Amino acid sequence: MKNQCITILLAAYGFLGFGYLSESLGQTLPIHTPVLEEYIRRAQLLGKIDGQSSLSIRPLFPVYAFDRYTGFDLDSTFQDLDNSSFNEKFTKNGIEGVLLAMPISIRSQYNSEYAFGLNNGAMVPNRGLQNVISGGLYFQYGKFSLQLQPEIHLAQNRDFLGFPIEHQATILYYYEYMNRIDMPERMGTAPINRMLPGQSSIRFNSHGFSVGLSTENLWWGPSRKNSLILSNNAPGFAHITLNTTKPKQTLIGSFEGQLILAGQLRASGYLPPHSDVLIQQTSVLWPKRENGDRNLSGIIFSYQPKWVPGLFLGYSATNNVYTEDMENLGDHVPFFNGQKRLSNLPNPATGRRQQFSSGFFRWMSQEGHFEFYGEYGTNGNSRRFADFIITPERNRGFTLGFSNLVPLKKSDTFLQISAEMTQTGQTIRESIQNLDTWYIHDHVRHGYTHQGQVLGLGYGPAANVNWIELGWVKNFNRVAFQFERIVYNNDFYYFRFEASKDWRIKYVDLVPALVADWRFGNLLVNTHVRYVNTLNYTWFLENQPDSYFVPGLDRNNWVATVGLAYILK
Repeated sequence: MKNQCITILLAAYGFLGFGYLSESLGQTLPIHTPVLEEYIRRAQLLGKIDGQSSLSIRPLFPVYAFDRYTGFDLDSTFQDLDNSSFNEKFTKNGIEGVLLAMPISIRSQYNSEYAFGLNNGAMVPNRGLQNVISGGLYFQYGKFSLQLQPEIHLAQNRDFLGFPIEHQATILYYYEYMNRIDMPERMGTAPINRMLPGQSSIRFNSHGFSVGLSTENLWWGPSRKNSLILSNNAPGFAHITLNTTKPKQTLIGSFEGQLILAGQLRASGYLPPHSDVLIQQTSVLWPKRENGDRNLSGIIFSYQPKWVPGLFLGYSATNNVYTEDMENLGDHVPFFNGQKRLSNLPNPATGRRQQFSSGFFRWMSQEGHFEFYGEYGTNGNSRRFADFIITPERNRGFTLGFSNLVPLKKSDTFLQISAEMTQTGQTIRESIQNLDTWYIHDHVRHGYTHQGQVLGLGYGPAANVNWIELGWVKNFNRVAFQFERIVYNNDFYYFRFEASKDWRIKYVDLVPALVADWRFGNLLVNTHVRYVNTLNYTWFLENQPDSYFVPGLDRNNWVATVGLAYILK
């Protein structure tokens, strides 16, 4: 495998062409950077930056994609390299180079009663306070670049009530899912103190392409809130990447894309709750492999037709397989490995792979300050087209969303109205009974996870989410009210309670929130305060023979998140 990866890298270098002609700075904009990604999306809708980027393949390269001064100077007011005390341009042997300080950032989250949160990278399910601190350097010499931005993660990891031990009648059903995914509700019992490579990479950049090694978080798809295939819900994983740094113009339109190879996914090393429980002298836990290392490969591309400005069409696919099981080319690459067939015909080669694919679109109007987007994905990549036409809802997941900026009377101020709906819960009974649930797998029983957290939709398998936002925005600043409804693992709900016909016990969060982004000079501040009203926590409800309408295990939780980023001049 290592030899194949080296060969791929050398071939990519040869494709790009060696050379030392100077190009502009190529640092990425890390997905977690407070304020800036939301600003980029609004700025594109307002026509302040180029509209040819789909924003569906992240991290972004703002210098290349939007013709910015540096990757963090999005409006040319943050940095001045000629007069900087921290950043330096130089020339050696006729080759231009640069040394930049990456933003110093601190992200903090506090959960009062139990774990809640998603799309927070290195953070884990945690009660109490946790922090992620990052900073580093970006070095570029000719076409070679090195970005070092490690992350320090500190978490109290306090004890909290998870899946109740009194839930004995349901544990056996619950472990049908927990035995097929590595998703512990708590990462051990001790406080967490660790350092991760974070948003780091080494690359060779030329002619609008970049190839290299990276541990950065990836986000695939057009959505703002939830991504089906890849998101920043888990820590970044080491991978080889070949990607565009800006849209590539052709006679029929522009293209963007990324190919990831040899992605190294790791197990958490922790067990689900109550793993020692016995039901009729049989353990509910079905131990997973000791070596939970997996290889993730993936491909995504986006196409903007030259005849329809503002429209983006795309496709993505990933392939997750145990490293020990890799035997042929189909295990190493994310394409030409679906082997389409009838659903009742087993195939050992594809059965050992966990595969996802999706098609997506984004339509944007800079004149109307409006965007509408959607993504349709399938759990598995072996269905024939005829079967898809007959039952397109089988094993599907989808996202639909929009955002609109309505001008207000004062200059550069807007009312932002946004909404997004994501569903990965199944609607076909056969799919639910067969455990064809998103992110779990019969063979790859660590599931679609890295270090115990889902790589896609952060609320986990079969979650259904509705989200709305109403806010005031001006340049980098935003004050907004948000509301979210989350239904957890809807497949499990029907799998467990169909026999009893007890339909009272959906596990639902109702989450109102206040959000504020603000710029103070070169300091960017993001605050997010949420009140989580949980109904039937972990599907738990005590039956009362004399009354049907009784409250379940309803709970409340306060979640406060603060993000600070300082961009050094």
